[in-house]
Amino acid sequence: MRSPTELSEILRASGRKVTPQRQLVVRLLHGNERHPTAEAVYLAAVEAMPGISLRTVYSVLNELADLGEIQVLDMGTGSSRFDPNVGDHHHLVCTSCGAVHDLDLHFDGLTVPAEQRRGFTIGAAEVVFRGLCPDCNDRSALSS
Repeated sequence: MRSPTELSEILRASGRKVTPQRQLVVRLLHGNERHPTAEAVYLAAVEAMPGISLRTVYSVLNELADLGEIQVLDMGTGSSRFDPNVGDHHHLVCTSCGAVHDLDLHFDGLTVPAEQRRGFTIGAAEVVFRGLCPDCNDRSALSS
């Protein structure tokens, strides 16, 4: 994700005002590797700015996604996650707590055979590995 200063310029260039709410959400996402939900961003934002609404947080997150500055992820954990890392990467997802982590690994040559594409033109591939994160793995071992 670009720096908050760079994103302010991008917002201005796209005709959007650089409001304190937008700046706050950008600061909360910058360098955030937790892949937060909108609700998690909202809870952090409301601590710094009690008057901010969940709707405003959603609006800013969707604007940033529309600008290509964050990715919206559906990891099957119940809520969309927001990833400020828009580079080429994949994900690890904990099947117990829902934690999501980046996986910088490349799968060169990963393709869908033409006879299985069902008419789709493939543009990108995303690989998701599911399992237990270290914390949940430790809890599982303790309860055994």
